Amino acid sequence: MAGDPRVQEVLDRALAEVAGARSTSDLEQVRVRVLGRAGELTTVLRSLGNIPAADRPKVGQQANLAKTQLEERIAARLDELKAAEHQRTLAADRPDLTLPGRRPPSGAVHPLTRVTEEIIDVFEGLGFSVAEGPEVESDYYNFAALNFPDDHPARDMQDTFHVGADALLRTHTSPVQIRTMKAQRPPVRIICLGKVYRRDILDATHSPMFHQVEGLAVDKHITMADLKATLQLFAREMFGSKSTVRFRPSFFPFTEPSAEVDVRCFKCGGDGCRFCKESGWLEILGSGMVHPNVLRNVGYDPEEVTGWAFGMGIDRVALLKYEIDDIRLFFDNDLRFLQQFAGLPGR
Repeated sequence: MAGDPRVQEVLDRALAEVAGARSTSDLEQVRVRVLGRAGELTTVLRSLGNIPAADRPKVGQQANLAKTQLEERIAARLDELKAAEHQRTLAADRPDLTLPGRRPPSGAVHPLTRVTEEIIDVFEGLGFSVAEGPEVESDYYNFAALNFPDDHPARDMQDTFHVGADALLRTHTSPVQIRTMKAQRPPVRIICLGKVYRRDILDATHSPMFHQVEGLAVDKHITMADLKATLQLFAREMFGSKSTVRFRPSFFPFTEPSAEVDVRCFKCGGDGCRFCKESGWLEILGSGMVHPNVLRNVGYDPEEVTGWAFGMGIDRVALLKYEIDDIRLFFDNDLRFLQQFAGLPGR
């Protein structure tokens, strides 16, 4: 017996069906019917025990060769069908180049970023450099070096987030001043900007995270008059050429004397309005002459150098400048709110 005619018949029919398959699913059906567990060619191989022993090797070899030939042809046809299906998918997804383009929405500089850049511009123009520091600080840099005794009530005013035995989220950017003064000798002229954290309840005027900028100038013969002149210039650059400032006595552990600073209301010119609560003034920052103990803590001699410092909330300045009545708008990611600032001049 030269071979089993059933094998050749199955092979011929299967090869024809493979060649005529129009999809990968059609091809899979042919493979299962011929080569599957109950497939036609598989059945021939399993029936070898029913034919004479002398013919089994030839029939077995014929069936295995047919199986190999069919598997190779199925694999080749599968590649062809996949390539064709991929091309059809590409053609279906091809963009219509005749359609008009869709313009993406234009972005806008966030008001906090805008105010921050304006502040940097003002003080860089006065010869100040920008200093940064870590947001997770030690008690020493955040309090002790700034003349806060361990039992000082001013520590309670800070409402601190503690994250370890001697680690906390900084309550102000003043630690950057300490780090800078420890790293260099006078003269020092820096502004420190960044996020600060206090345990405030989020509402229209308070946030547990807000942005602060502090200024520091240390040199020989620095006086309170220098501080007032600097802040007067800042107010005019930020709120208009007619702006003026006033100082009110206050207390901060790290400055002596200390003062709260108000700017004349730029809405009513000082006459009194809803915006300034009829006072004619808007509170913007705290300031004062650097306390001699702070100078000693960083290795400076208060008999040789003096300095002044100020600190203000960037969020508050932005609220005043753009007449926004809710600080939460800065963090809501509402594009309708942010788009209002798209046309304003900025850096």
